[in-house]
Amino acid sequence: MPVRDRRKGGAARKYGDRPVLDAIFFVLRSGCQWRMIPRDLLPWDAAYRWFRTWTTDGTIDRVHDALRDQVRFQAGRQADPTAAVLDAQSIKSSEGGEARGFDMGKKTTGRKRHLIVDTLGLLLVVMVTSASVQDRVGGREILQRLAARFPSIALVWADGGYANSIVNGLLAWAKENLGLVLEIVKRSDEAKGFRVLPRRWVVERTFGWLVRNRRLARDYERLTANSETMIKLAMIRLMATRLAGQAVRWSNATEREAARRLTVETHLAA
Repeated sequence: MPVRDRRKGGAARKYGDRPVLDAIFFVLRSGCQWRMIPRDLLPWDAAYRWFRTWTTDGTIDRVHDALRDQVRFQAGRQADPTAAVLDAQSIKSSEGGEARGFDMGKKTTGRKRHLIVDTLGLLLVVMVTSASVQDRVGGREILQRLAARFPSIALVWADGGYANSIVNGLLAWAKENLGLVLEIVKRSDEAKGFRVLPRRWVVERTFGWLVRNRRLARDYERLTANSETMIKLAMIRLMATRLAGQAVRWSNATEREAARRLTVETHLAA
């Protein structure tokens, strides 16, 4: 898609899709304002205009879904998943914008990201709401979106915030209305400190992937639709890197050591 930029003397210069994506990914990775995009990349207004256009017409959704299918095929999976993992993350937002609230549990003013991922950690459905929205309320809405888009899914894992011994109506509702089995993975009451919980670590890892992008370290968007698009762009970048076979460059010693251990464990399991 050509993007035009007016220069001196009325001359127009055309840009292809790649410079537009480079400018959008620059905002995603650096966390800068749109107006701070380097001039040699693309005029900021052109980059933002195409960002909004591709968000509105569904281009980003189509690219994201196509890449997810390719990554699943590469991993030996079918395109349509049969199981998923649900979780939510409260994150601070900048001043202004729609859907801002206070999360009493996390003591955070901002928004909440509701994510459902497959067993590989790839994004299936995302929904951004006010941080004041409870997990069970947001869970009901995002499960409806999941059932509408992925009828092949029959099992969803979630944490104790979506149901407990006192309030477990979401489990029965999902089973009766959506045909989904919602299985709660609980943390042991005796466990202290950090513990890797079965299945739940998959979606927690996805949250870790997202916040490596400075634009997603907090929510800077004024519109929740833009917030959801930024999350999809982060996953598009990650999946494209995987499919291209590019090596991941870790930013610190801790991440390098974690990658080394993961590689060793993978070889031992094989």
